[in-house]
Amino acid sequence: MKKVTLPLLAIATLLLTVACQEKTKNDISEKAIITENQAQNIEKPVESILTAEEQANMTPQEIIGRLKKGNENFMNNNLTRRDHSAQRRKAMIGQFPKAIVLSCVDSRVPVEDVFDLGIGDIFVARVAGNIENQDIVGSMEFATAVAGSKVVIVMGHTACGAVKSTIDKVDARAMNMNSLADLMEEIQPAVEETTTDGEISSKNTEFTNTVITNNAMRTVKNIREASPTMAAMEDKGDIIIISAVYDMESGKVSFNKD
Repeated sequence: MKKVTLPLLAIATLLLTVACQEKTKNDISEKAIITENQAQNIEKPVESILTAEEQANMTPQEIIGRLKKGNENFMNNNLTRRDHSAQRRKAMIGQFPKAIVLSCVDSRVPVEDVFDLGIGDIFVARVAGNIENQDIVGSMEFATAVAGSKVVIVMGHTACGAVKSTIDKVDARAMNMNSLADLMEEIQPAVEETTTDGEISSKNTEFTNTVITNNAMRTVKNIREASPTMAAMEDKGDIIIISAVYDMESGKVSFNKD
């Protein structure tokens, strides 16, 4: 076997080095192209907010459809990117939300995120157990009759502490929490109208979830009775008043037929 001479070995080494350098350049160039394409595919943050014209042109049914689509985005961890600074500045001119949502105060129910919404998209009212009172109904009248919102949603949620405490007959008055006791009394009718073959206890998840649904639906009924203005608007088809339940495990919002 012939030995490779030193000059030939040096040439071979040089050629191999050049080839490796060229491959590295090609790899870097290819990665740069991929990165540039990825950057182009990333949507720019939304800067706009809902306008009066857009609000006026949407029907209540269309708004509910959009809320359902937004909820799908939330469940799929695909929330819209928003430029909140730009939206905040534009919102100074005025607001034209498409809906008002009455939700529980529970910190695990991020209403705007649940529907993939941003600044100026919806009004949000919150109270433990998502029950109505005069102030909240008045706020809803402002949202609909004055500000033009076309959907009123009462949104309960699974594992609601206020509902569970009411089911379990927690004695808030004995703990010197009379206001909480008054609130629980507002939820009690939903407990009483819910039947079960099992235990009447918050440990009975099926029963508890049914009470949560019934409580939200009962609140819708109470809102219609408390506000002839909104009831008349709904009769004319100008607005929809509807209840829903947010499942904290799945993130899904299920709308009820009230």
